[in-house]
Amino acid sequence: MGIVAVTDQSLKKASRIIQDGGLVAFPTETVYGLGCNALDKAAVEKVFRTKGRPPINPLIVHVAFIADAQKIAKMTPLAEQIAFHFWPGPLTMILPQRENSEVSELCTAGLNTIAVRFPEHEIARKLVQMAGVPIAAPSANISGAISPTSPRHVFESLGESVDMILAGGASRMGIESTIVDVTTDIPVILRYGSITKEVLEDVLKCNVQDGVAGEDNVHSLIQSPGQLLKHYAPQIPLRMDAVDVHSDEALLAFGNTKFMSIKTGGNLSSFSDDQIRNLSESTDLEEAAKNLFSYMRDLDNPKFKSIAVMNIPNEGVGVAINDRLWRASQKP
Repeated sequence: MGIVAVTDQSLKKASRIIQDGGLVAFPTETVYGLGCNALDKAAVEKVFRTKGRPPINPLIVHVAFIADAQKIAKMTPLAEQIAFHFWPGPLTMILPQRENSEVSELCTAGLNTIAVRFPEHEIARKLVQMAGVPIAAPSANISGAISPTSPRHVFESLGESVDMILAGGASRMGIESTIVDVTTDIPVILRYGSITKEVLEDVLKCNVQDGVAGEDNVHSLIQSPGQLLKHYAPQIPLRMDAVDVHSDEALLAFGNTKFMSIKTGGNLSSFSDDQIRNLSESTDLEEAAKNLFSYMRDLDNPKFKSIAVMNIPNEGVGVAINDRLWRASQKP
């Protein structure tokens, strides 16, 4: 069926595809998701198979109401507080799973916890509501590759293997949701996103631990999506914190580029239009996050030796941007 404009009719068709065990790519405020009926084991298997996703990597289950989250997960007082302030929105909670939830065990990768999100995007919420089932949805791309922020990205990555791609324009935020483990009294961030540690601590009035899996604990148990060492990666190499650039590289810039030099001499004026993308000339980190995956895709061309990335401040949403870039730069 390919890419389809969002209408009442296409939403009805999409909801029936979900109910019948098919796959629908749909927009959220973060990135595009590849959705299926979370209660249907065969449908969840299809998601893993289509993406080439390792079965140890859990899926996020999307709901349309907080009451639906309570049916599949145990909502502690802390979880209810987080839901009150941040749902609907770009935040996923890791919660104890209810024994009678009926969610396929493949969604949880055999864990006794479940990742749940109540998305803000109107189309995502309508699809979940009309389907009448929780929707398991990782990013709609081949596993480990650059995440999709437009329907075109989904089609380029997955093609006809998706039954329908709902076109909802470019993603507003451009990076995946913040993931917070709420299975204990102290919340723990497992994946950085647009809702930062500082924002969580300010709203919750408590300490929030940083549990993001990095180089030091890469072999620890995967508790949530986004913890694989190599992830979000282009096909060509990527190097971070570049202070200069080779003539045969592409440049992912941030801010003013007048001090960037070419190693063999000359300046960036000699670069072709397709060789440079600036995440934000005004150094706006939210703009940079929105553009990150789209611009990485633009520069992911085999005619370039690699992608050089200028320094991104490691503050605010810049922490999430740097996490994505670091994982994208890791060798297989």
